[in-house]
Amino acid sequence: MFEEHLTRWVQMQKQVLDSISKVEEQLRDADRLDLILATRVAFQHIIRTVQAFDKWLQDPFIIGHMPREMLEEVQRKTWKILKELLELDIHHTSQFAELIDKLAKEGRLNPLLYSREKEEQESPRLSI
Repeated sequence: MFEEHLTRWVQMQKQVLDSISKVEEQLRDADRLDLILATRVAFQHIIRTVQAFDKWLQDPFIIGHMPREMLEEVQRKTWKILKELLELDIHHTSQFAELIDKLAKEGRLNPLLYSREKEEQESPRLSI
C-alpha cells in the first residue's frame, strides 16, 4: 500500500512536469491573462508539493529510514529553491514598486484601482 502510494505520487508529478513542459512553449506568445494563470497554476502546484514534502518529513517512518545523504540533498536543494524564490520576489517587487511610483508621478494609475488613501490603509504583500 505505502509503495503504491509513492509510485502514484511520482507518476502524478511526472505527468505535471510533462504537462508544464508542453505548455511552456505556448507561453512564449501568451497574453497577460494567460501568463497570470500559468503563474498561479505553478504557485498552486508548488504549494501542494511543498506541503506534501513537509508532511513527508514529519512522518516518523520516513525520517527514521531516510539516509543522511538524502536529507542533505533535500536540505541543500530546498535552500537553493528558497534563495531563488526570495531573489525573484525581491527583484520583482522592487521593479513593480519603481513602476508604480513612476506611473503615479505621471498620473497614469487607474483611479478605480488606486488611490493614496487606499494604499495607506492597505499594504499589499506585507502580511508576514
